[in-house]
Amino acid sequence: MNFGLSEEQEMIVQTVRDFVETEIYPHENEVERTGIVPPDLGDEIRRKCIELGFYACSFPEEIGGAGLDHLTFTLVERELGRGSMALTVFFGRPSGILMACEGEQRERYLLPAVRGERIDALAITEPDAGSDMRGMKCVARQDGDDFILNGTKHFISHADVADFVIVFAATGEEDTHRGVKKKITAFLVDRGTPGFDILKGYDSVSHRGYHNCILNFTDCRLPKSQVLGEVHRGFDLANQWLYGTRLTVAATCVGRARRVFDLALPYAAERKQFGKPIGANQGVSFKLADMITEIDAADLLTLSAAWKLDAGIPANREIASAKLYASEMLARVTDEAIQIFGGMGLMDDLPLARFWRDARVERIWDGTSEIQRHIISRDLLRPFGA
Repeated sequence: MNFGLSEEQEMIVQTVRDFVETEIYPHENEVERTGIVPPDLGDEIRRKCIELGFYACSFPEEIGGAGLDHLTFTLVERELGRGSMALTVFFGRPSGILMACEGEQRERYLLPAVRGERIDALAITEPDAGSDMRGMKCVARQDGDDFILNGTKHFISHADVADFVIVFAATGEEDTHRGVKKKITAFLVDRGTPGFDILKGYDSVSHRGYHNCILNFTDCRLPKSQVLGEVHRGFDLANQWLYGTRLTVAATCVGRARRVFDLALPYAAERKQFGKPIGANQGVSFKLADMITEIDAADLLTLSAAWKLDAGIPANREIASAKLYASEMLARVTDEAIQIFGGMGLMDDLPLARFWRDARVERIWDGTSEIQRHIISRDLLRPFGA
């Protein structure tokens, strides 16, 4: 077992960290205050990322990506987690699901997304279908060689800056051992397609400036050529893609927690009360000990899951464990950091309150903590027939 990083990985980590500190940190307070990322700023971040050679870095080299393996890409995501998500979204991580593009779709969607010319968004969640993907009410009815799409999606991240969306809709039903379930199909839908409207979403306390949107589809006609993957196989496609997104959530939580810890540790060593540093008191020093232990544990769990993917070892349970533990760890670490800073921890002069608020959504999106526990327990019990 070798827990060290290669020289190349060390260089990648340092390069991305430097980028986040110089290109992301300076704009965070303004984005937090206004809730807006100016378009020219987003374009500038994207351009600089492309110049660095990191745009779509997890995609294969033969289509223009950097060809990073899962472990190295997870290290990249960990460093990006230190910065505001509203800004790091422009660093360029197209949805891995686009690798399912075939034929002309590659020229219209996959390759432009890899080059940074087009931005995608993923549309799964609905007002009545969050964790229960098969319960979605957005329906695509076949009409000759076309599909007619009707329904609503919400909580769709960064759809406001996307050029096209990957939409999942019910296209039929099937009998399963758990009863009748909907068949799901994925579609590529361009902004501006008749019958497709992108509306402002909800104001969120988490990740300000990283907007969620509401998507309405009203008799939106799509040719069969817009189907991504196979008809009725969208559920399998989504599950395959969600492995990567959950690993991303785990990695970004670790990165954010390390940034929080890097603020709390020197403060505990320098801040004095009753004539000595507050870190000299076990009430504070033990908090630091618990925080770093949990951060390191989440980090190792996340990197281990990524390593298993690279080794071709099934890692569904390990990824769920990493997402579950890292997201809940971040909540505890941010809360303890604020406790160490006292009242100042809640002031806008420091980013701790922002991290604290941002941490809350990590236990919900890309699969709630309850869903992760379901995946983990099901994997454990399946060999026993339970």
